Amino acid sequence: MRKGSTRKPPADEPTTQSKNYITPGGLLRLREEHRFLLTRERRAVTEVVAWAASNGDRSENADYQYGKRRLRQIDGRIRFLTKRIEAAEVVDPETPRSGQAAAKAFFGATVRYATDEGTERVVSIVGADEVDLDRNHISWVSPLGRALMKSAADDEVVLQAPSGTTHLTVLEVWYQRISVEPFREPPGAEAKRPFKPST
Repeated sequence: MRKGSTRKPPADEPTTQSKNYITPGGLLRLREEHRFLLTRERRAVTEVVAWAASNGDRSENADYQYGKRRLRQIDGRIRFLTKRIEAAEVVDPETPRSGQAAAKAFFGATVRYATDEGTERVVSIVGADEVDLDRNHISWVSPLGRALMKSAADDEVVLQAPSGTTHLTVLEVWYQRISVEPFREPPGAEAKRPFKPST
């Protein structure tokens, strides 16, 4: 037996080692997805796998093989969500702030800025699990999020992006409720289909 084969596999780690800051709406979304996977989707896939296993030869049974693969994916996502929820540090953007905390951009801030070309944009700084570019929600650990952190109105910041360096002018910083897209069941979810074993 090789010495390397007796080692214990490393535990699952979240993608980032930093704090998991999240808004209340973002945490709610993670919890809803976790609940859906645990109580509905996993249960529905387990029923399909049990039915497929009862049909005999599993080596050529596509329903069984696909179902087992899907269960592994669901279990991996449940583990990931559990760790993200446990590590979550909720920061409510609506909490009243005073002094520099109200004037500077921190997690949960909404920032209006202008590029070198004069193009203005408004972004909200949210957690890594809440990024939604259609709503202009950027991660606090993204290059743009890091560039805007601790900036105030009239500050010049430098954005170091893969495409190059850009200078931005912060025009305004404020804090308001950040609406997060609620969790929706995926279109092809097994839980949506009524399970009827063929006879």
